[in-house]
Amino acid sequence: MMRILSVLVSGIFIAAAATVFAEEVRLHGSTTVQKRIMEPGKEALEKATGIRIVLVGNGTGNGLEDLVNGKCDASMASEELADAISSMKAASGKEATAGLKANVMTSDVIKVIVNPSNPVSKLNKEQLKGLHTGKIENWKQVGGQDMPVIVITSHLGSATRKVFQKAIMDNEPYVTGAIEVETTRKEIDNVSQFPEGIGAVSLGFINIPGNREKVKIIETQEISRPLMLITKGEASPSVRKVLDFFTGEGKKYIKD
Repeated sequence: MMRILSVLVSGIFIAAAATVFAEEVRLHGSTTVQKRIMEPGKEALEKATGIRIVLVGNGTGNGLEDLVNGKCDASMASEELADAISSMKAASGKEATAGLKANVMTSDVIKVIVNPSNPVSKLNKEQLKGLHTGKIENWKQVGGQDMPVIVITSHLGSATRKVFQKAIMDNEPYVTGAIEVETTRKEIDNVSQFPEGIGAVSLGFINIPGNREKVKIIETQEISRPLMLITKGEASPSVRKVLDFFTGEGKKYIKD
């Protein structure tokens, strides 16, 4: 009798779990969208909608490739759709399929960061371009200390890198020897370790507890970009629920 009761109780819990998460949405791509939007609001979204979201932060380009290949329901992107398609090609060498749609949730600001010991506090576009392309090789050329410049940037599939390269560097290549890292957290950590370092990351990442004191934000022109989910054609009903949540009551969970 006890065994039968145990089986019945287990069955009830399994059924309840299935009811709580009747739908699953897989989102791959931009770690900026993941950290600024999805992770802060994940618990509230799941409670409000009954949808379980599965997040894979592998960069805008790689996430879009996964969408095209049917590995996720939507891809997280932190740049314009045309640029995300270009990022995918740069990351994988593949062309995107037709019918992709951008579903914008909010916008993001990219900030230039240096080591806290660096006395430089303001840089214009030409100075930033020179520092990142290698035309400016020493910090003393922009009012800093006599030390070589170490450029730290993210991987080729990163939307942050691509947006910065387009807006500030006029699509010129990064200096030979620039340190390429896999995640934004590593970019912040590297800049915090090298007095000569300079990088460019989402303000949302800088504001994550534990990161703000590691780096110094440089005053520059504003560099902004959209944060979105890309879908094949119109968003599915499940993805639409995610979009409606974060553009509605879930706005309060989006990190600045």
